[in-house]
Amino acid sequence: MPKFENKVVLVTGGASGIGRATAVAFATEGAYVVVTDIQIAAGEETVRMFGDTKGSGMFMACDISKSSEVAGVVDCCVENYGRLDYAINNAGILGNMALTADCTEDNWDKITNVNLKGTWLCMKHELVQMMKQEKGVIVNIASNAAMRGVPELPAYSASKGGVVVLTRTAALEYASSGIRINAINPGLIETEMVKKQIKANPEAVDVFIAEEPIGRMGQPEEIAAAAVWLCSDSASFVTGHLMNVDGGLLA
Repeated sequence: MPKFENKVVLVTGGASGIGRATAVAFATEGAYVVVTDIQIAAGEETVRMFGDTKGSGMFMACDISKSSEVAGVVDCCVENYGRLDYAINNAGILGNMALTADCTEDNWDKITNVNLKGTWLCMKHELVQMMKQEKGVIVNIASNAAMRGVPELPAYSASKGGVVVLTRTAALEYASSGIRINAINPGLIETEMVKKQIKANPEAVDVFIAEEPIGRMGQPEEIAAAAVWLCSDSASFVTGHLMNVDGGLLA
């Protein structure tokens, strides 16, 4: 029997990369998956990829930096499927790279509004529903950058660091309510975001890979597998945990 048959999963940022791989992974395990993103065509394509799986789902456009839109997505989950069992808060942006003093206020605000405020808004509305159910699991996708300094990514690193502390705080607040909250810190994963960096600076790929003790970039499906495990009953005693899926980089 599929692990998540008839369960309801919300995946933000599901139009590509880690979000798409995670949505497909849950559908493969029989879940109803609600995919959100600001990229409508690509998000709808993700749902079409469920066709050969045991699950099903739907797409809903959503800008996670806007509370009303996030609330609407959670309401949509409940209206269509009756509940919200799991939420993977993956949506995020890299923004423009610049030294700390050169980072513009506009760039800072844009990145933190999506990565940090957006993740908080998702949790805010997801938790309200999960409290009603007295059960639920949330997995936030943070970053390896949250755990170390990364030159020229001050806003991104700070926003993901905030996601880590937010995860720990909420995990403590809701542990006694039957809700588990964890985060994944991906290392260098071969996503569209990374591919754009490499395209702009082809020689960077060798530098990136050289940093990874395992000797290669990770794949979105490897992060998806971690998210599926954290939501499963096999991880029933795991909450407030920051899982580094980074090829040994932080080690």
